[in-house]
Amino acid sequence: MAHEKNHDYHILTPSLWPFLGAVAAFVMLFGAVQYFHDKGIWLLLIGFVGVLYVMFGWWSETVAEEHAGDHTPVVRIGLRYGFILFIMSEVMFFSAWFWSFFKHALYPMGPESPIKDAVWPPVGIETFDPFHLPLINTLILLCSGAAATWAHHALAHEDNRSDIKWGLIISVALGLIFTAFQAYEYSHAAFGFSGNIYGANFFMATGFHGFHVVVGTIFLFICYLRVLRGHFTAESHIGFEAAAWYWHFVDVVWLFLFVAVYVWGG
Repeated sequence: MAHEKNHDYHILTPSLWPFLGAVAAFVMLFGAVQYFHDKGIWLLLIGFVGVLYVMFGWWSETVAEEHAGDHTPVVRIGLRYGFILFIMSEVMFFSAWFWSFFKHALYPMGPESPIKDAVWPPVGIETFDPFHLPLINTLILLCSGAAATWAHHALAHEDNRSDIKWGLIISVALGLIFTAFQAYEYSHAAFGFSGNIYGANFFMATGFHGFHVVVGTIFLFICYLRVLRGHFTAESHIGFEAAAWYWHFVDVVWLFLFVAVYVWGG
């Protein structure tokens, strides 16, 4: 009776996952630095595999906790707050790239004077037409977000497993198409990453967004696999909520990129 649980909180048992995750991330970062200095890619790959292993093991335990009933309403609130803080940190991350882009666009550096005779985009940079492939990609990503919302509504309000599956399938498929079109666009860019500030800003901002699209697509696909296994209920589906919030964040970032970088910045 002395050890009987009389609260709604989930007290975690000691775990090695945080330590292993930190070690794997450090190895991956150190390996990336070595790779950039032409000292081999193996350490980078070892760290990357370690990070993937920690993600799989740690999140598998989180799913098991959910099935065990440990995710009480109080715990679910904490998980939501935690993910909201994560999204806020992502907002700050992308704000840095927007800050850099706007700074150089509004105050371009000229060859002789910081402002005199300077133009944006820099001379010789041929930008993309925003109303061709970028606009198509915008529509694709917005439709993917709508499909994710459809699936979320079907789960939270209707418990319609068929609509959940189809919404996730459509969302994942459109995410893959977006990534393929982005890769096609990169392969036809008339400017490179190095040698000019426009290319550096463009590829860093849109490239990191593309990475987030890949992560979000995997996130939604994992949710689809969990739906096939009968996971999630209308009352408890934090994993699904997190995936949907993440995907909508990716949508919003792309809208800002489309307007600021492709339309205004071009």
